[in-house]
Amino acid sequence: MDNEGKKPEKKNPDITYRAIRTWNESEIIDLYRAGGWWEMGWNPAGIAPLIRGSYLFILALDTTTGHAIGMGRLIADGSSDGYIQDVVVLPTYRERGIGTTIATLLRTLGAALGLSWIGLISAPGKENIYKRAGFSPMENYTPMNLNEERPNRYHDTQ
Repeated sequence: MDNEGKKPEKKNPDITYRAIRTWNESEIIDLYRAGGWWEMGWNPAGIAPLIRGSYLFILALDTTTGHAIGMGRLIADGSSDGYIQDVVVLPTYRERGIGTTIATLLRTLGAALGLSWIGLISAPGKENIYKRAGFSPMENYTPMNLNEERPNRYHDTQ
């Protein structure tokens, strides 16, 4: 820890970052599983439209293997507002600053593309990833969700 209480980020000479519009579906599914977000029964056919439908989709790649080891995406209107979502890094690559780098890239590229407001909802205990990327808590705001079952056309059990 440095004198401000922040964990120093490790350099990652074998990691590169790339904005994508398509990628190997099984690698993306592995990342969703690592984040605990992939439910059994989801159809892998939903991955390609998920990537294409994102305003930005960033992958962290291990340059020695060429495999995706982290990801994050920005969902936006293309004019003013955007939301960062699905930032995850494979467990064996965590604690290297990769998640923070992904969030920083999404923030800076989104701003460069004209977005004036970019927000996110952090998973509990992951707030420091986003604080290191320049985000701060939104005081006096409450995240909300529509709590009802909704069909998903890419879910196998429909």
